[in-house]
Amino acid sequence: MLIAHLDADCFYVSAERVRDRFLADKPVGVLGNQGACVIAKSYEMKKAGVKTGEPIWEALTKCPDGIYVKRDFRWYEVLSRAMLDVVREFSPQVEYYSIDEFFLSVDQSPASFAHELQQAILDRVGVPVTIGVARTRTLAKLVSDLAKPFGALALIGREAEEQLLASRPASDVTGIAERSAAKLRSFGIVTCLDLARADPTQVRSVLTVTGERLCYELRGEKCVPIQSKRPLHKIVSRGGSIGAPSSDPAIQWAWCVRNLERLIEALESYGLCAGKLAFAVDYKHGPTCAADTRLTFPTTRFDMLVEAARHLWKQVQMQGLLLYRMHYFASELQYPGPRQLGLFEPTIRDGLHALKSEINSRHGRFALRSAATLPLTEIYADESHSYEICDIAGKTCF
Repeated sequence: MLIAHLDADCFYVSAERVRDRFLADKPVGVLGNQGACVIAKSYEMKKAGVKTGEPIWEALTKCPDGIYVKRDFRWYEVLSRAMLDVVREFSPQVEYYSIDEFFLSVDQSPASFAHELQQAILDRVGVPVTIGVARTRTLAKLVSDLAKPFGALALIGREAEEQLLASRPASDVTGIAERSAAKLRSFGIVTCLDLARADPTQVRSVLTVTGERLCYELRGEKCVPIQSKRPLHKIVSRGGSIGAPSSDPAIQWAWCVRNLERLIEALESYGLCAGKLAFAVDYKHGPTCAADTRLTFPTTRFDMLVEAARHLWKQVQMQGLLLYRMHYFASELQYPGPRQLGLFEPTIRDGLHALKSEINSRHGRFALRSAATLPLTEIYADESHSYEICDIAGKTCF
């Protein structure tokens, strides 16, 4: 059995072009939170020198004739799941890796399979995709990277594999960041072929068992299976940039509560309770601060979690500094169920929390929210902020 990696080409831009044909062949950029930076760009905009993550004012200088649109993850999810439906018709084993990437098994002629699937998605969804087929998922990902854009390539046979691996730096392998690549270079491992030929034990000492698996995968030995179902969460996180950095304590706390409510919603959607809560914040021209606390018992109750969040916030708050990013991490996750109550544990059910969850499930997220978030009225008024990529369920990547 072979493995294919399917990657949508400039997916956010392609999704915008599906509903607005005027954007075809034009330089298009998709903007992130508060329209501050470019999170995706078309190939036309890339040629103008615009980089992903670049502030909008710099992008406008490089590409003044570009068209910039707000991201819309609800729409992107619609097309992502439409692609998933098509892929599942072609393969019995599919991994929904990310919003625009899939891994799938191939048990027929790989070249014709890739071209037929590529054309089916273009015809039925309207999104151009690139497909790479190889013996392992790590090789398939490298093949699809080689075939972009809008390519369909099967690379079978060790000679062809080694030619590809010799031409790619080890950092091109998913899971090997630049810091890890630097460690490998100190051992003379520069290219993907070097990594494939390296001593797996040595690679493991540098990159742990994950790196060892990649070593074998590059040799054509399957070590990382296709995951048709997302594994159970070990950690659930929510957070991100707060847009304009702020030193206002009311705005900072409002963001703390907003992200906590997002975290609680995520936990409830997964049917999980948190036993431990960690919190990290980043200050502009300042440090990264973090703290954590263990909860009295695993819960999703807002009253208990907001008190824990308040306790953590006091530990990381730095008066006068501009805060620009924060994240919550819920761990020690459990499914709710019968358990023995603690001696000092309240037995009264949090009726307000239950009512809040019911109202929001009927009328939309944040229809009822904490008054502490009132300083963020503009954020809640903009529909594009109500749904993030992390809210798209079922992906194995995050």
